[in-house]
Amino acid sequence: MSSVLVMMGSESDMPTMEKGVSILREAGVDVQVEVSSAHRQPERTAALATGAQAAGHAVVICGAGLSAALPGVVAAHTSLPVIGVPVSAGTLGGLDALLSCAQMPPGVPVAAVGIDNAKNAAHLALRILAVAGG
Repeated sequence: MSSVLVMMGSESDMPTMEKGVSILREAGVDVQVEVSSAHRQPERTAALATGAQAAGHAVVICGAGLSAALPGVVAAHTSLPVIGVPVSAGTLGGLDALLSCAQMPPGVPVAAVGIDNAKNAAHLALRILAVAGG
């Protein structure tokens, strides 16, 4: 089975994202977890996204907390499906991240799940892997 890259902009997003990581690991999927901010570490974030497919990943899941732009930045650097998980953070409680994930231009392979719903992101990634035969 192919692997999934899970990215988040801050360590503070880990408790939310861990719920999805656990589901993927229980299903036997290899998971690489990386913390890389689209704003503070743009070069590293771009390199992770650009190299995701070569590293064997078939899907990228991005936690979008205070780094609400992360799913869009990652999608700009990969042709892999990107699943945005808005994390309840900041004064808008994740609404800004949800809108950021949902407002992708047509043709960008990005999905958004509900705020703090990393479990659904993991289940969607599993469906994508199954359809892709991975």
